[in-house]
Amino acid sequence: VQDAASNQDPRSGGDEGSRRHWKEEICQILGEIQTSLSPLLLRLCHWLLPKLLTRLFVSVQLHWGQLEMVLRAARTPKVPLVFLCSHQSQLDGPLLSFVLLSQGIGLPRVTAGTWPSPYLRSLLQRLGGIFLPSGMAQPLSDQDEGLPGAVLDAYIQEVLQNHQPLIVFLEEPPASLRLAETARCWLLRVLRALRDGAVPDVLIVPVGIAYDVAP
Repeated sequence: VQDAASNQDPRSGGDEGSRRHWKEEICQILGEIQTSLSPLLLRLCHWLLPKLLTRLFVSVQLHWGQLEMVLRAARTPKVPLVFLCSHQSQLDGPLLSFVLLSQGIGLPRVTAGTWPSPYLRSLLQRLGGIFLPSGMAQPLSDQDEGLPGAVLDAYIQEVLQNHQPLIVFLEEPPASLRLAETARCWLLRVLRALRDGAVPDVLIVPVGIAYDVAP
């Protein structure tokens, strides 16, 4: 992050004013990515979600044999879980978060692109959502990511080092059978964390979500 900041303005020379400016900009970028979780909202959401699901669907089915494999994988010491998911509906994120949290795996960080509504973005961040910063709203080359890309790299390294489950949706709903640009961006962070030695390994868990009728 320091290298990216100094490369953007090499004439600043590291004086106190420039350091304060870059600190403010880095905090602003980090605020676009995530915010503090709200235990009250999380409890409320996980109380309401089963009631919503019973209204929407006849049943929600899990493959218990595969879930047992995921639970065993979650007990692997010092190796974070990364869930790569198909994407059928905007309900997928809350549904998968509820399943993982209810099974004792922990609250995952659910990746998303940029979000047009700041109020909805803030709400989802308090429930575990993480977002691309506005400076990365458009596809960029690795060289053009600048400070937002460096902050995002550092943030994902922290998530993986703290062994928080990470959910990456590979497609835009409804499923398009091609890798979404936002998914490519998030996966690149995971690969860089591995390349830079931030974590020794990650466990990749493929997840399929299907609906008889997508909500």
